[in-house]
Amino acid sequence: MENKKRKTSAPAFQKNKRQITKLSCDAAASLPRENLKPGTLEAPLPAVMVTVGDMENSNIITVAWTGILSTNPPRAYISVRPTRHSHSIIESTGEFVINLTTDELVYETDYSGIYTGAKVDKFEKLKLTKKTSKCVQCPTIGESPLSLECRVFEKIESGTHNIFLADVLNISTRADIVDKEGKVRLDLAGLVAYAHGEYFALGQKIGEFGFSAAKKGNPKAKYLKNRRSVSKSNGNNT
Repeated sequence: MENKKRKTSAPAFQKNKRQITKLSCDAAASLPRENLKPGTLEAPLPAVMVTVGDMENSNIITVAWTGILSTNPPRAYISVRPTRHSHSIIESTGEFVINLTTDELVYETDYSGIYTGAKVDKFEKLKLTKKTSKCVQCPTIGESPLSLECRVFEKIESGTHNIFLADVLNISTRADIVDKEGKVRLDLAGLVAYAHGEYFALGQKIGEFGFSAAKKGNPKAKYLKNRRSVSKSNGNNT
């Protein structure tokens, strides 16, 4: 008898993965949702280069799990695997600098997250500029548009990672992105974001904090106009 292979139907999620069409939120709201296994699919995230050590012996580690803890006092955190070379340095010194990255630094950002500082001097290899920080011994990356100098006040063990909670002691920024009024123009910095293993350049501004409560004009209409402009520039007519 001829052995026939049994046909199995692929899950709906796999069937449709090559037929994805982006819908508006209203149109997509009525569709069924796909349940995935628990994971770390929060996105987008900042892809930052964290510097540790001192001006003579330093390292750079790329971190995506980072964020702000509080406004007053200003506090931030990074989450690092204990096996990473930089982890022991942070434990020893209690300091690090969070350096924001741009579309011109994506190669350097990716490289710093793959290769260990135990075997390569990343500043030298990537030809990045060491700048003296104001409040910590760690160097600041001169090419970074904005850097947060941090001092650890607590470490939390959390599964595969340790979370370093830190006070932000100082923020330095490149002079070319500060306008005449003293405003830091991060919209001109070419910032990037990280989502599910991929790097993305941030696009045009479509709103600002508090715009939905504006007393004058029609804030929603203005937002929709900005959104349509961004969609057209991205080749999306929805």
